[in-house]
Amino acid sequence: MSWFDSLFLDNTSMQAVVIISLISALGLALGKIRIAGISLGVTFVFFIGILAGHLGLSVDPKMLNYAESFGLIIFVYALGLQVGPGFFSLFRKGGITLNTLALGVLFLGTVMTLMFHFILDVPLSDMVGILCGATTNTPALGAAQQTLIQRGLPASGAALSCAVTYPLGVLGVILAIFVIRKLFVTPKDLVAADSEHNKPVYITEFQVHNPGIFGKTVKEVAHSSTKKFVISRLWRDGRVCIPTSETVLKDKDHLLVITTSENDVDALTILFGEHEAKDWNKKDIDWNAIDSQLISQRIVVTRPEINGKKLSSLRLRNHYGINISRVYRSGVQLLATPDLVLQMGDRLTVVGEAAAIQNVESVLGNAVKSLSEPNLVAVFVGIVLGLALGALPITFPGMATPVKLGIAGGPIIVGILIGSFGPRLHMITYTTRSANLMLRAMGLSMYLACLGLDAGRNFFDTVFRPEGLLWIGLGFAITFVPIVIMGLVAMKVNHLDFGSVSGMMCGSMANPMALNYANDTIPGDNPAVSYATVYPLCMFLRVIIAQMLILFFV
Repeated sequence: MSWFDSLFLDNTSMQAVVIISLISALGLALGKIRIAGISLGVTFVFFIGILAGHLGLSVDPKMLNYAESFGLIIFVYALGLQVGPGFFSLFRKGGITLNTLALGVLFLGTVMTLMFHFILDVPLSDMVGILCGATTNTPALGAAQQTLIQRGLPASGAALSCAVTYPLGVLGVILAIFVIRKLFVTPKDLVAADSEHNKPVYITEFQVHNPGIFGKTVKEVAHSSTKKFVISRLWRDGRVCIPTSETVLKDKDHLLVITTSENDVDALTILFGEHEAKDWNKKDIDWNAIDSQLISQRIVVTRPEINGKKLSSLRLRNHYGINISRVYRSGVQLLATPDLVLQMGDRLTVVGEAAAIQNVESVLGNAVKSLSEPNLVAVFVGIVLGLALGALPITFPGMATPVKLGIAGGPIIVGILIGSFGPRLHMITYTTRSANLMLRAMGLSMYLACLGLDAGRNFFDTVFRPEGLLWIGLGFAITFVPIVIMGLVAMKVNHLDFGSVSGMMCGSMANPMALNYANDTIPGDNPAVSYATVYPLCMFLRVIIAQMLILFFV
């Protein structure tokens, strides 16, 4: 029995690893089972953890806290690192709208919390715990407990009410996504490619008829316009060529132009003279058939020396007579402007003669196998910086307790910043999609297993107390009602795609388990991008709201 005890009963580091691994494995296996078309995925790990805790399994509290914290840190940092490369360009397109909608979720939940307190006479300390559980936000609970203790008030009620409402806080968001999808979502709402986020380039054709640009170079014409564009090909006298910045434009030249939006067409028509009607954005266009001497090929940036360099500094067009029309980064198309900073893993669409493209390959690398090598320096440095940011106290007038972003808010912000700006500092931040998914799944499984194991000890005893069922009902209402209302507003008023709406709903509730469900059931990366867009602000404000409610109403 000593062997059995060492594995399952003795509070050792090995026993902690065994218990957490078993809970994770069983939860992930059962999470694949579909009931009425729904599978909970990794979320099932949380409920297996609750059951294990109820049955008496336990691990050393310090080890449990370490594994829970480390799992959450890995998950949120990897998520930030994934969305970071395209985060700020996408934020400018829809981030303000998404954050405004998420603030609506916070406002409705806070109003409902106060309403239940005054109408049903539930102590506000308990209601704050219910709010934290309904929004799956343990950092907010910690801040609320500190404020209660500083005011000489008991904090146990908030902890109990949070533990009871937490499971339905997880399920409530998943149920809201499921209900909205079944009742209000059309097939086109599920197509991520229709999102404006995924269409930041537009290809079209112009004919030069404007005397004002006759005899001017491509560089001079580009500088004279406020619109960003790339001239990919030039037709003249029946021949196709790749224009350089020094190519002189002439009357009746035909230009294949790539710009950031279809909305730029009118301004560019005035600049060049005439807009051709042909649609160059069809997926079935054979670019290599436009001219037999020119080919179009996608080349991947794999040389570390190129990481963080501006496209213009390489002078590829002038040296090799090629053109780079588009850049794909983390699933987002970018316009190949001269000031674009290249990153490891960028996929460049290069147009030119075969010999020239081979030369460009040697410059950029195009050794795809080398991308599979892990770049762990950025991961560990980012985690340290994220925790430093999360521990930084932010003081507001009138608040006794400083606000902190915590172990979740700090790492996701730093992950976004390193993913976006790391290459400018020549830091290699690229990770393959499979490696990033592995990090996120591993971290989330550890976090949920520990969270469930910790909550399971007193869960069923508290649920069947007289006030337990009331807490569950109020918590579910605070979870479900605000996100359904704002989700419908996002779709019907703001006309956002369902993937972005789902990510906003999950991020506003700080619910990585629901995000995992959305990622599994909705095509594209829009849920993850939207989640990361609203998560930092919502996490920060929820911590403040929990403390403000106690300071002003208790």
